[in-house]
Amino acid sequence: MTGETTKKPAKKQAAQPVLLSGGNPQIAKGYGDEPIQAYIAAMPGWKSDVGRRLDALIEKTVPDVHKAVKWNSPFYGIEGDGWFLGLHCFNTYIKLAFFRGTALDPVPPVASKTAETRYFHIYEGDTLDETQLADWIRQASRLPGERM
Repeated sequence: MTGETTKKPAKKQAAQPVLLSGGNPQIAKGYGDEPIQAYIAAMPGWKSDVGRRLDALIEKTVPDVHKAVKWNSPFYGIEGDGWFLGLHCFNTYIKLAFFRGTALDPVPPVASKTAETRYFHIYEGDTLDETQLADWIRQASRLPGERM
């Protein structure tokens, strides 16, 4: 058979997570560190480095933290006691949701439609006050968690 060419099989590439509207990674629901790390790796641009710093700070502050990805967002909590913190990526910032944020001192600056929830936004180039973040994380982890 002259003139025929043989085709090489296409190389499979690891599927990259889809970024949903607003730039939030679409990660399958799962419990434990593995889905959290997949989410962090898929955070676009500067957000991935900040995500790694936040995850390390949360683990350092609450060594027995329970982790999950639900609704394409990382959640942190105390096993059996619910979730105290969630993260979500938007085009220009990362939103930290403290589910009992109105009980924190000082109260995180951004209000929510949900009465007890307060937000803290992190933008590119922000200097993170890790002392304040760790204090909020510590306080939040000691409050009753949100059941989701």
